[in-house]
Formats: sequence, C-alpha cells, structure tokens
Amino acid sequence: MSIIKGLVSLLLLVINTLIWSIPLLTLIFLKIITPGRPLRRQVLKGLNAIAEQWIGFNLWWIRHWLKPELQIDRPQGLSPDRWWLVLANHQTWTDIFMLQMALHRRIPIPRFFIKRELIWIPIIGLAWWALEFPFMGRYSREAMEKNPDLARRDREATKRMCERAQDMPTAIYNFVEGTRLTPAKHAAQQSPYRHLLRPKAGGTAQVIGLLGHQLSGILDVTIVYSRPQPTFWRFLCGREGAIRVNVRRLEVPAWMPGGDYHRDPDYKERFQTWINELWQNKDRTLDASD
Repeated sequence: MSIIKGLVSLLLLVINTLIWSIPLLTLIFLKIITPGRPLRRQVLKGLNAIAEQWIGFNLWWIRHWLKPELQIDRPQGLSPDRWWLVLANHQTWTDIFMLQMALHRRIPIPRFFIKRELIWIPIIGLAWWALEFPFMGRYSREAMEKNPDLARRDREATKRMCERAQDMPTAIYNFVEGTRLTPAKHAAQQSPYRHLLRPKAGGTAQVIGLLGHQLSGILDVTIVYSRPQPTFWRFLCGREGAIRVNVRRLEVPAWMPGGDYHRDPDYKERFQTWINELWQNKDRTLDASD
C-alpha cells in the first residue's frame, strides 16, 4: 500500500509541474525577449506568482494525502515584503518541502543555491534559471586550488543574485553543508558534529556582506526527523515518521554587512567562528531530539 501511495504522490507532483509548465514556459520566453531589467522585473513577478501556486498545490496534497506528523516552531514577525536569509541543515530532498511547509507565504518565495548539474532537470531546472536561482559548482578543495577560477565563478553567481535581489523582497535559502548528509560523507569529512557536516561559510558570508543591510533577519532552521537516514521516497510513501522544523530568527550582527570574506582574513576568521558556533547549537538541538 505504501508503494502505491508513493507512486500517487509522485504522480501528483508531476501533474502539478506539467500544468504550470505552460504559463511558465510562456513567461520564460517573454523574459528572454524582453529588453531591459525594469521590464524583465515585471515578468519575474509573474514567474514568482506561478512558483507560489506550484508550491501551494504541492503543500495542499502533502497535507491532505500524506498527512505528515509535523511540528513547526517559528517566530512571529515574518513578512513576505522583507528580505531574509534562511540557513538550514540538509539530509534529503524532503527538506525543501519542509522548509516550504514552515515558511510558504510568510516570507518571499525561495531562492536556493542550486548545484549546476540540476539545471538539466526537465522544466524544474529551466524554472530555477528563469527565477534567477544561483547555480553553483560542486568542486573539491583540490580542484579549486588547482583552478581558482572555479571558485570565482560561484562568487560571481552569488554577486549577481544579490544585486538582483535588491530590486524586490527576496528570501535566499542556503543548505550550508553544501550537500546532503550521509554516514559516508560524515566519516570522510571527519565532521566534529554528531548530526551535521561541516558548514561552508563562503556563500553565506558573501550574501550577508553584499545584502546584509537589507536583511530583516537570518532564519536558522533545524529540520529533525524521528527516523534515522530519511529519504524522499519514504516521505512520498507516507512512512517518514514525525518531523519537526525549528525556525529561529537571528539579527544580522552589525559587523557582518559590507565585509569581504575572501579578501579580509580577520573577517573570514570571525565569520567562520560565528557559523561554527551556529552549527554547534544546531547539533545540540538535534542531540536533544534523539
């Protein structure tokens, strides 16, 4: 029965995507041929509206079909008319839907840091491109040391997103670990955290350095699954068990905006200390949920 439930869930996700693909592709074509940033910004508002509806229907069938056992703790004072930075741990694709369950229509639609390879996902990849998600490479430290231009491309993509984000309220989501947690990755990293991979500070630091004065806050999200090693398929089958999403609102420290993580070693060290302390606190939260 759970396999049938999973297949129906997958079918609902695909049908919802195909329905919205028609107006989506129309607006993408308009955006490509529209001259000038002001006019393209109007088309982008239409794309945002389509994304809102796509997300909304997904959340509707998740609530009524999967009926997850979900507890959400979030702060007051959130607004879709402000700028936010969302930092979260990452274990499975289910995390994306849990973030949407917690924050949809309470803050602007998400702009995720996306791995460059995911642009090839049919329809969805094109939508991410049109919605101006930053596409990032996934490089090893050895590759970046051998070719520093790889890191520069990612920094330029982040800078473009931050410049465009000044046009309208934006929520930038970042899975700071850079990849999903698995036991193998945890062991390979020799992570000092029980439940987390090491946080990658560069992208987060760049966003706050460029956009910090506009941010209304940093939303620190900890996603807790009652069953170990959660999977998206198990979630679609309705077998994931209890899930808790804890959202904390943090003020942007006064020293962060305007800083240059990549050129100022003192700022870099201070920022790394800050994000490591954030991850230590997140790890304790996950420990308490064991």
